[in-house]
Amino acid sequence: MIQRIKDILLKPKDTWPQIKAEATNVGQVFTGYAMILAAVPAVCGLLGLALIGQSYGPIAGLFRIPFTYALVWAIVWYILILVALYVEGLVINALAPSFGSKQSMVNAYKLAVYSSTAMFVAGILNILPVLGILVFLLSLYSFYLLYVGMPVMMETPKDKLVGYYVVTLIIMIVIYFIVGGISSAVMTAMWRPALF
Repeated sequence: MIQRIKDILLKPKDTWPQIKAEATNVGQVFTGYAMILAAVPAVCGLLGLALIGQSYGPIAGLFRIPFTYALVWAIVWYILILVALYVEGLVINALAPSFGSKQSMVNAYKLAVYSSTAMFVAGILNILPVLGILVFLLSLYSFYLLYVGMPVMMETPKDKLVGYYVVTLIIMIVIYFIVGGISSAVMTAMWRPALF
């Protein structure tokens, strides 16, 4: 798994054909890769919120969040991100014929999951909540991985690639905003730092 992470991040053009050739199913992609890697940002976020803390609005300083609340946030985020990957795979597969691409549920899920590697690896930095913007910036590399993987995994013609990519990207962004909004709402509903 470590080798796959390094390969997809450092040499994606060589790695996508290998991923496509692997005889796996959707369940194996989720349990053998997505569920493990998605735990990284969740666990690091849990530790960062509970042990180090985060700034709260205009108030100076860091506020540590009670461990149980941070744990609930991490669990909610973890479940929602796996649901988001599942929906993303469905969307990629459903859109394929509209862009001259070949439908394949397994390949669509491989594309959704493996292209998210950069986002999951960047989540290690969640252990320091003040690095949130850096996590976001490093996660953008996942968009590049998606772009490089799409013509391989979904056999997208060059003339349809940009359209397919842009539509998929817009839907992905909406899905991840929803995930972020729900997990933040859960945290806010459970805990507010004492202001007085």
